[in-house]
Amino acid sequence: MTAFSPSSSTAPRQHAGGARLLADIGGTNCRLALELGPGRIAHVEVLACKAHETLGHAMRAYLALPAVLQAAADNGGAIRHAAIAIANPVNGDYVRMTNHHWEFSTEALRQECGLETLLVVNDFSALARSLPHLGAQKVQVGGGAAQPDSPLGLLGAGTGLGVSGLIPCNGSWTALRSEGGHVTFSPANEQEVAILQYAWREFEHVSAERFLSGAGIELIYRALADRAGRPGERLDAPEIARRALGGECALCNEVLEAFCGMLGTVAGNLAVTLGASGGIYIGGGIVPRLGQRFHDSCFRARFEQKGRFKDYLAGVPVYVITAEYPAFLGVSAILSEKLSD
Repeated sequence: MTAFSPSSSTAPRQHAGGARLLADIGGTNCRLALELGPGRIAHVEVLACKAHETLGHAMRAYLALPAVLQAAADNGGAIRHAAIAIANPVNGDYVRMTNHHWEFSTEALRQECGLETLLVVNDFSALARSLPHLGAQKVQVGGGAAQPDSPLGLLGAGTGLGVSGLIPCNGSWTALRSEGGHVTFSPANEQEVAILQYAWREFEHVSAERFLSGAGIELIYRALADRAGRPGERLDAPEIARRALGGECALCNEVLEAFCGMLGTVAGNLAVTLGASGGIYIGGGIVPRLGQRFHDSCFRARFEQKGRFKDYLAGVPVYVITAEYPAFLGVSAILSEKLSD
């Protein structure tokens, strides 16, 4: 189990209503934790979604862990309040996941887990709310200083492509409920035109997410292999990344470069759309693992490649989020606001 405490040590040790359950649900993994008090997040467990028939089953399995039961008992008794960030649109009570088979009623899930409060929010809305609390848990990739009291943009490639933003509002923040990963992909050079034409063989509509995701890296590989006269050649995303980062495969390196370039264009689009002079933040499971390779890529050049708006974008900082569990910070803030109403 993992524990971390991003807030001040002078914060109250316990929540008045006892420990709170926090969850971050992706298409592949389900991350759960207890917040014992303000900023005191502990007992993090990462469960494979495919190992559990339903989200309720996964949550009940976590809550039944001996260490979790003991921590709850030591911090006010049974868990009463919970908040979930999920990789899916959240519109009303019923949620059906896009990248996994789980579906549920929020109210039924609340009752199943014996909770008084259960909030379910989009994962990138939660991640957006974490941005002001990251502190040093980020690395800057070009640009100048972030402008205070300005919009922030967020995107992240993993199982899918998440997009959100954070807008300053009356001394606080409003997170956008965006599904911007599904905007239509727009090629920026001849290579990307060829990749798009290949993708059209499989998909009527090709979104940015079709390329800027784990499955997207594999699609780019197939397209570039086909273009190189090697039709039908396939590799999975982890192997493509391994070979590229290890300097073992020129084609795999070309795939990563194409991915970084496409991401640069989409990030630049988000920056000009939101007027995000507070910065663009990149999360998700892919980019943080690329390390220096991402910094050395064409990402920043493509980010600024906006013709007359090049100088505008040159000043906008981009940050790669390095926090291990940043969504917990955001969903905690959202739950705290709800409980203080």
